[in-house]
Amino acid sequence: MEHKPYIPPDTDLKDFTLKAVVIGAIFGVIFGSANAYLGLRVGLTISTSIPLAVISVAVFRLLQPVIGKSSVLDYNISQTTGSAASSLASGIIFTIPALFLWGYEPAIAQIGALALLGGVLGVLFMIPLRRFLIVREHENLPYPEGTASAEVLIAADAGGTRARNVFAGLGVGAAYKALVNFFNLWPDWIAWRIPVLRKAELSIEPMPALLGVGYILGYRVSAIMVGGGLLSWIGIIPVIAYFGDGLSSPLFPEQSKLLGDMEAGEIWSRYIRYIGAGAVAAAGIMTAISALPTMFESLRIGVSELRSSSGSVVPVKLRTERDLPMKFVLLGVVAVIAVIAFVPHIVGDQTTLIFRLVAAVCIAIFAFLFVTVASRIVGLVGVTSNPTSGMTIVTLLGTSLVFYALGWTDMFGKITVLTIGTVVCVASSISGDMSQDLKTGFLVGATPAKQQISELIGAMVPAFFIAGSVWLLGQTYTFGSPDLPAPQATLMKTVIEGVLAADLPWSLVAIGAAFAIIVEMLGVPSLPFAVGMYLPLSATTPIYVGGVVSALVARQAKGNKEKLASKKEQGVLLSSGLIAGEGIMGVIIAFYAFAAGAKPAGIGIDLGGGVSLAGFLLLIAYLIRKTRSTPGEGNG
Repeated sequence: MEHKPYIPPDTDLKDFTLKAVVIGAIFGVIFGSANAYLGLRVGLTISTSIPLAVISVAVFRLLQPVIGKSSVLDYNISQTTGSAASSLASGIIFTIPALFLWGYEPAIAQIGALALLGGVLGVLFMIPLRRFLIVREHENLPYPEGTASAEVLIAADAGGTRARNVFAGLGVGAAYKALVNFFNLWPDWIAWRIPVLRKAELSIEPMPALLGVGYILGYRVSAIMVGGGLLSWIGIIPVIAYFGDGLSSPLFPEQSKLLGDMEAGEIWSRYIRYIGAGAVAAAGIMTAISALPTMFESLRIGVSELRSSSGSVVPVKLRTERDLPMKFVLLGVVAVIAVIAFVPHIVGDQTTLIFRLVAAVCIAIFAFLFVTVASRIVGLVGVTSNPTSGMTIVTLLGTSLVFYALGWTDMFGKITVLTIGTVVCVASSISGDMSQDLKTGFLVGATPAKQQISELIGAMVPAFFIAGSVWLLGQTYTFGSPDLPAPQATLMKTVIEGVLAADLPWSLVAIGAAFAIIVEMLGVPSLPFAVGMYLPLSATTPIYVGGVVSALVARQAKGNKEKLASKKEQGVLLSSGLIAGEGIMGVIIAFYAFAAGAKPAGIGIDLGGGVSLAGFLLLIAYLIRKTRSTPGEGNG
């Protein structure tokens, strides 16, 4: 069935305005800085696409007397520009703090340049893939946050029943998040020990956004994800605990603590994350191999564009089919690689030309590979569950092996490897965000070329501001301290040191790769399974619950396509609101933490895990109830 966007392709409606870009860039700097702090504190960042979509609508309407009337396409360009900054933050915080931990303090200009180059590279590599990942795979890749953002924008523009359903979810999600993480009335994480299985543990983060993501993903993908998590937490962890309990010395790669003294979370951190990284690496490589036809087709179209005197493949009449010309993409990629290779002090001080040339080649290869992989991953599991750090680990592993073979194992080699990882991490992160934005534009009816320009602006303008924020946070709180632990960067540091010193736990990495290969051979998509192995089980269990709710809704309307479509729409709209509400409140809390220098202390009341679970059950009941009847039957 041919897709019909909300704004028809033949509508003469301006969708790239200065006001949209400026407002988006401003919010990008603010949200990106807050996201950087959040990630340095807990090792995870939040997707800001949906919060920015909602806030863009509110700001444009508030400023209407000053800036004039705006359209849904203005809102879309604003959130597209702003959300790119959060991806920059993810790439920076997962890698750059490791440099400070080594005693090497890069200047703000160097951090900003790495972020800018990675951001531009990620955007450029993604452009020729849009027609295949977003358009051709429309039915197969849901891009949950992109779909949710589109629903928010369309509902806000359409008003009426649909808008009420979205904003009802938004209010519930925001209020729930505030009760849990601002007032600290009950915990946002619950765990249960499993008898008989040594140190096996079930856990859940009973939060509205994860429930909403699971509903949008559907049952199959959410079940595969939680399957990978269950294998790690009630399969591999008990095996490691059983055979390692009697050891009298630490088990490699741990250096100081005995296995018998570790809790389940510590075993996951010391061992399972390497297994998960191996699974993600293998699944990513297999995904990249399966995506080779897409890559070759993209290249073929690119060559056709270069041969065309007009700079486009064929004369494209519909604005919703226009991408930036491939000539622009290729020239931009060449320019980025040339800057990395020939401009000193970007990938490390005191590097020679040969160092920089090798770095440029590694960046080009890994960035192109993981831009495609990241775009497909977020199409399945969303930006929040995108294992960017896992792909960065693979980049660091590959680059470290090259440097080890060349004998570049000193401090300058480590610095160069990490800066390579920074560029690739930013590129893969921003490509995932851009994929969601392009999905939003595809559903809304935006012009792809205009979105791609706004992504480039969003990747370039905030880069040095966010770099300054990260540098300032490091100077204020110190990376690696209890106030700013920077867990992902610490892991990257460990990987590089392990390879260059030849003491990485390759057996654990290989075990993870074997799991991914076996799962793929069984006909199960290995990427969501590997992501489930890599993420904490507490993140995948609520996603699975959302998938179960989606399946129950589908069963209620079995045999009635019209009724099923209506029910699913109600659920998607409400789920979008839940995601948006928690996301907005998460950013507000991050701002508060940034300003106060500490997380909210709460009001001194802890109602316990029982209340937390009861609250989550109420959320589930609320989601089911809102999908029982179609709009106009008392539930819309």
